[in-house]
Amino acid sequence: MKNLSLLLLFIVAGIFSRAFSQPVPAQDENIPFLVTFGADACPSWGDDNFTQTFFFLIPDEHTEPVYIRVYNPAIGGSIDELNGYWDTKVNYSVYGGDEAWSHPDAQGVAPEGNYRSGNLLASRTFGNEPEYDARWYTFGPFDPVEGEYIEKFAGHIIKIIAQGIEGDDGSLYRYFLSTQPDQNIPVEGGNAFAYSYTFRMWDDPSQVSHIYPFIDDETVTVEVSNFDWDYDGIIRLVSVDRQGQLLEVSGDNNWAHDRFTIYEAERNTSLDLQLHKRESPVVRNNNVVISIKNQYDQALPFYVIPIGGVPQYQHSIGVRPSGN
Repeated sequence: MKNLSLLLLFIVAGIFSRAFSQPVPAQDENIPFLVTFGADACPSWGDDNFTQTFFFLIPDEHTEPVYIRVYNPAIGGSIDELNGYWDTKVNYSVYGGDEAWSHPDAQGVAPEGNYRSGNLLASRTFGNEPEYDARWYTFGPFDPVEGEYIEKFAGHIIKIIAQGIEGDDGSLYRYFLSTQPDQNIPVEGGNAFAYSYTFRMWDDPSQVSHIYPFIDDETVTVEVSNFDWDYDGIIRLVSVDRQGQLLEVSGDNNWAHDRFTIYEAERNTSLDLQLHKRESPVVRNNNVVISIKNQYDQALPFYVIPIGGVPQYQHSIGVRPSGN
């Protein structure tokens, strides 16, 4: 991500993905909801640290106000995960300005240090509020220049943090970066990314979910980690040079880690982590955490719209050493 090739990939991704570039999770990911539990929950429910951070990229050419819309921010009712009785509150905070993204703590996989870096632009805490059950709440308007300008991204970045502050229920929600306060109208060429992804799996075993980490040209090896998978099927890795590699999967309330070498052809491309549920017995309400780090122990981003497009295995790339 440190050279001109990344910028070109962003431009290409923007051209071909504009129609679906703003929902989080995005259509190609086929993930029903993001998940954040209250601070008093047990991690075995599928949330390792009760905090989730996403970054929205607004391209240079967009100069009109933007809005961050949250679907189902309330905790209670028809969608969320009940643990006894509804007692949970989740805070959503929006940040821009210097170091909103560029501070190293903001790019970690845990809420440590100055992960709330930048200027606070908006904040609200939600509990069991029926008026926001299965409905949208809108933050904004935000002028794009309120975000942190990052030259290599050719745009401004706004950060949103969802953090469970009390209770032990699970909040299931989605985001949309919109040009309108009361409609989901995409910002052309926008994207969103996270360094640790906590989400709900489908109950239906026929549904395959995907997440797309981007591999920059300095990455030599990676370690993919998943938490609380409950042995719910397999995780298959596909890339332009990898037809299908199975990764280690975790059980209940533990981590699994898989380290492997990145091939030359995979640099400056996205990987496709395909999440296949087992058919029997069906695991329901399965919440999972996934992160990926390079050889320097730096977290790599998952883009909701994969940079360079969804990777397709290319048999013609050529012969490479045997192994992973």
